[in-house]
Amino acid sequence: MSKKLLVTALVVISLLINTAYADGLNLKAKSAILMEAETGEILYEKDIHKPLPPASVTKVMTLLLAIEAIDSGKIKVTDKVVTSKHAFDMGGTQIYLEVGEEMTVDDLMKAIAMNSANDASVALAEYIAGTEENFVEMMNKRAKELGAKNTTFKNATGLPEEGHLTTVYDIAMISRELVKHPSIFNYLTNKIDSLRGGKFSLINTNKLLWRYKGADGIKTGSTSEALYCMAATAKRGDTRLIAVVFGAPDSETRFNETAKLLDYGFANFESIKVASKGEVLGKIKVLKGKKDMVEAISPKDEYVVVKKGEGKNIKKELELKDYVKAPVNKSSSIGIVKILLEGKVIKKFDIYPAEEVKKANLFENFSKVINYWLKNK
Repeated sequence: MSKKLLVTALVVISLLINTAYADGLNLKAKSAILMEAETGEILYEKDIHKPLPPASVTKVMTLLLAIEAIDSGKIKVTDKVVTSKHAFDMGGTQIYLEVGEEMTVDDLMKAIAMNSANDASVALAEYIAGTEENFVEMMNKRAKELGAKNTTFKNATGLPEEGHLTTVYDIAMISRELVKHPSIFNYLTNKIDSLRGGKFSLINTNKLLWRYKGADGIKTGSTSEALYCMAATAKRGDTRLIAVVFGAPDSETRFNETAKLLDYGFANFESIKVASKGEVLGKIKVLKGKKDMVEAISPKDEYVVVKKGEGKNIKKELELKDYVKAPVNKSSSIGIVKILLEGKVIKKFDIYPAEEVKKANLFENFSKVINYWLKNK
């Protein structure tokens, strides 16, 4: 058998073993997904596009809109939010806000992320968008922008409401966006805290924070209709995974099956960084510019997901244009990087000029000609 055929056979056998192992998870949850966070690659799936009620996992989107508002400067964590009658009227899990009570955005974020407080979710939603209805419009708009096509939010809490449905895939996509905000982990990883000067205790509902190595988020949820749901994330080394389960029969099964998914991912896959943000990957000639050359860089970190142990077989191919004409714009691609595994392209990404290069004027072009002539006469 040739070396090429042997490698192909080993890859096929590896895939069959991993598929059998994944199928052997025997999850009781109605739907489940395992996703690699950097690339969005799906590593395990079970009815991932089936719309189901998400319970308080809804708050993954509530938290995303809140952290985006904070990071953009629209609101500050020190801002004080006044509780409305509508927020006060929320049932289910709450921190028992009183009408007119003031609480900082920071404390409301703690209450949502750790305690899953419905009154806090609505109070913050109203502060960001004016009304919960306006906030729900923002939720649905942002969901569509992120590719969550099978999601319809009806409220900011996840309390049962007809037509309030999403999928594990959609929640994974929203979670993937959420974990791009480093400051959100100040809330997601917080195990024990308090509000009102220590008078009201908070204990994070995410038991994986205590049980699972690398776990650092995200959100639990349960109602009699939705059963037990969870969106979780964990990071080991450069690999961050997102696991989402909907409709588990009980709380313990929810946590156990989420851990099973994460175990499967970390045991069988790894994320490999193939380019760093700003990394110089080549140089390209510039015609009629103020500079004769410009560096080609990666605009962001780039990753691939491979089976454990395959990282050493990754190769890079650079395809640059022969030249570019000035003016050179930083937003215009000047080449492509191909990532290959066993000769097969598994990823392609564009690279861009490190800087803008303006067009040279007549005098500058003339000087270049004279300098070239003097060097080569």
